[in-house]
Amino acid sequence: MPRRGGSPGQRHRGSDREQEPDRSSEAARLRRLWMALGLALALTLPDSLVLWVPVGAHPLPTQGHPARLSRLAPQLQHTFSWWNLTCPVCKSLFTVIDIGLKEPNVARVGSMVIKLCNLLKIAPPAVCQSAVQLFQGDMVEVWTRSVLSPSEACGLLLGSNCGHWDVFSSWNISLPAVPKPPPHPPRPPAPGAPVSRVLFLTDLHWDHGYLEGADPDCVDPLCCRQGSGLPPASRPGAGHWGEYSKCDLPLWTLESLLSELGPAGPFDMVYWTGDIPAHDIWQQSRKDQLRALTTITALVKKFLGPVPVYPAVGNHESTPVNGFPPPFIQGNHSSRWLYEAMAKEWESWLPAEALHTLRIGGFYALSPYPGLRLISLNMNFCSRENFWLLINSTDPAGQLEWLVGELQAAEDRGDKVHIIGHIPPGHCLKSWSWNYYRIVARYENTLAGQFFGHTHVDEFEVFYDEETLSRPLAVAFLAPSATTYIGLNPGYRVYQIDGNYPGSSHVVLDHETFILNLTQANAPGATPQWQRLYRALETYGLPNALPAAWHDLVYRMRGDTRLFQTFWFLYHKGHPPSDPCGPPCRLATLCAQLSARADSPALCRHLVPEDSLQDVHSLWPRPLFC
Repeated sequence: MPRRGGSPGQRHRGSDREQEPDRSSEAARLRRLWMALGLALALTLPDSLVLWVPVGAHPLPTQGHPARLSRLAPQLQHTFSWWNLTCPVCKSLFTVIDIGLKEPNVARVGSMVIKLCNLLKIAPPAVCQSAVQLFQGDMVEVWTRSVLSPSEACGLLLGSNCGHWDVFSSWNISLPAVPKPPPHPPRPPAPGAPVSRVLFLTDLHWDHGYLEGADPDCVDPLCCRQGSGLPPASRPGAGHWGEYSKCDLPLWTLESLLSELGPAGPFDMVYWTGDIPAHDIWQQSRKDQLRALTTITALVKKFLGPVPVYPAVGNHESTPVNGFPPPFIQGNHSSRWLYEAMAKEWESWLPAEALHTLRIGGFYALSPYPGLRLISLNMNFCSRENFWLLINSTDPAGQLEWLVGELQAAEDRGDKVHIIGHIPPGHCLKSWSWNYYRIVARYENTLAGQFFGHTHVDEFEVFYDEETLSRPLAVAFLAPSATTYIGLNPGYRVYQIDGNYPGSSHVVLDHETFILNLTQANAPGATPQWQRLYRALETYGLPNALPAAWHDLVYRMRGDTRLFQTFWFLYHKGHPPSDPCGPPCRLATLCAQLSARADSPALCRHLVPEDSLQDVHSLWPRPLFC
């Protein structure tokens, strides 16, 4: 692997500024803020209560941190036990809230939450006030439309002895009656066959308020910016090109990334899977989000010129963050303001048929080449944090039904399909995730590639046949972020894909990850040098990039500690946390690579001893602040 200022298993130690933030205290403080919002706004969405919690400041908890359970209820039960919330008190509280919201006074509800946030010292007063005022309108609207009763709310918080919670009930998508063709693995391309290079950008998170020298360890959820203040004299401030802390990127770092793409190219097309704005989610307006959309889109067009770019919608594009109402929500609460702006900005990249569905639901399909269909999904309709799904979580916007139609049409034509999206399917609500998993299994011969982002780290998810959960039939690639949030190097991905020719499989042949080593870039007198971090087949000794090879890699890493440490180093884009990843962490990380279906411990049954399966499954990564 190329030289990059460190080696697997080691943390860069180039300067004092690489000290990591106090992740446990930050997580606890932000968790309590969302608990206050949840109490006052009556649990508009379970995961929204911990929306700001950056699990140990990395998607996977480090050693010594409390594990985040894959199901939220046990975590909430533990949290509320700190407050000695009894079942009768809980039901009385939510009954009063229910009555109050019959004719809701949004300002009064918001005032109550602000007082509670300040009383419990959950966040700085300015953050308490801004966050509540931003979220209160949508959350009250969702609560008044939803069906969550006091018994259900308290069952979620305190357990089944206090009530029953089953808001997100199971549902199923109907598949066509057309029999599934026998599995037909792709053939390796002939020597000399064309290869396409696809640039993959995700999670850029431009912070227009980034300020070199500002405090990278401030009290707010996002630092290194105007308002963060200056650090103590004993600690350096934010670096020029970015910082190993809870910070996003300045515009000049994104300009550097895009202007220095030459050695990684040329590119045939670009997949760009969203999350454009920064993590200052407590103070974002629609004007702010549209400024981010137009500024970064213009930057991409400036540096990529005629290369076709195919975007997907991230969870940070809206405000409030994660708030993506299904199309039946009309008026000022709808997402029309965002989708119309996207269609305007992206109309030079997308045909009319794609712009039509983009305007309706934020998803689309098109054909980049003859024989290849690209489908861009709006994964916010599967999101655990999308509080609008409390109203109705059954196939929001009819997106999965539409997906099945697209895949069946592609199968009928003999086309191959790539799917791009932001949130990976293994991180979705259970029913959505299980339906998607079943669709992938049905159309395994047609699906040639799946590409996601969101977690900010470098990983993958393997899909298996539903009958035995043993035969690998697909893999979703989860590419690392451009942003440093939290404690990472900036980065991007390039995929080598079977190229544009008759009979192409259009499968991924290999991939490369490129980074900017901040230790080197921020050194006095240095200039940014984007460098290849690794090439997948070479580094991991893979025979190819097909699903079985990634399945085998997971089981090799189970017994090969050195190989896993290489993976852990690359997982964090060459800047792993200082705490080691011991056996429970390693098994949880490996289990996540096998888990393209949410809440399905059986997928790891051959990896983990049966008596430990549920415990390890509870350590699954859930990137709550990505």
